[in-house]
Amino acid sequence: MKVATYNVNSINARLPNLLAFLAREKPDILMLQEIKCSFNDFPLFELNSAGYNVKFIGQKSYNGVAILSPYKILNVIEGLPKFEDENARYIEADVVVEGDVVRVASLYLPNGNPPYNNPDDESKFVYKLNWMNAFYARAAQLLESGKKVILGGDYNVILTDFDVYNPEMFRNNALFREEVKQRLKAIEYLGYYDAYRCLHPTEVGYTYWDYAGSALAMDQGMRIDYLLLSARAVDALEACYVDRQTRSGDKPSDHAPLVAVFK
Repeated sequence: MKVATYNVNSINARLPNLLAFLAREKPDILMLQEIKCSFNDFPLFELNSAGYNVKFIGQKSYNGVAILSPYKILNVIEGLPKFEDENARYIEADVVVEGDVVRVASLYLPNGNPPYNNPDDESKFVYKLNWMNAFYARAAQLLESGKKVILGGDYNVILTDFDVYNPEMFRNNALFREEVKQRLKAIEYLGYYDAYRCLHPTEVGYTYWDYAGSALAMDQGMRIDYLLLSARAVDALEACYVDRQTRSGDKPSDHAPLVAVFK
């Protein structure tokens, strides 16, 4: 089984990149973030033609998450449970892969930084912390199901100094503040495993590079996309890698897909 997460940064703008990735990697489950389109503008025909069933929640110009699979996608939950949110940031479902039920969630965690014209406004950061609190509660519930659980997405969290090219530059950024890091660590302490770090404890593993300058060429990136696995899922983990080929393609997203392979 192959599972991937990918912040596509506008699905219609990156559709050729996405279709090329699907044809090349053939994931059994793909979680998308920042699809940035309403329901009527979603390229459902093209993805169905590529052999994928899709469940998604869209939002015009912003946010939006999806789950893709050639297998059945069942028991869908749209939105983070017990959290009122006008933004499309969370979708969860069962995917039945060759008889094995996997519970997956595609999430686009809030950025949390203030508007450029009002740097003292902490409202977006408070929203991020509240969102993470609700996500923690849901992650705990999912472990009780006994299923294989995979929580994939753009977490907008830089967990350690090793996960960003210049830690001091980002020290006060909402992606790197202690309150945020502690909340992600708390989710791991519940019993979730960082798929990439399980197999690559000393490799950088950046998943995001800014468009500005030559960030990609100079590898000035950060690791903010994660696949968090329950114990049943991590027991079957064989490989995990960042697909830099998609990030290096024509008109790419600023994120690269993160891919995990299971027995």
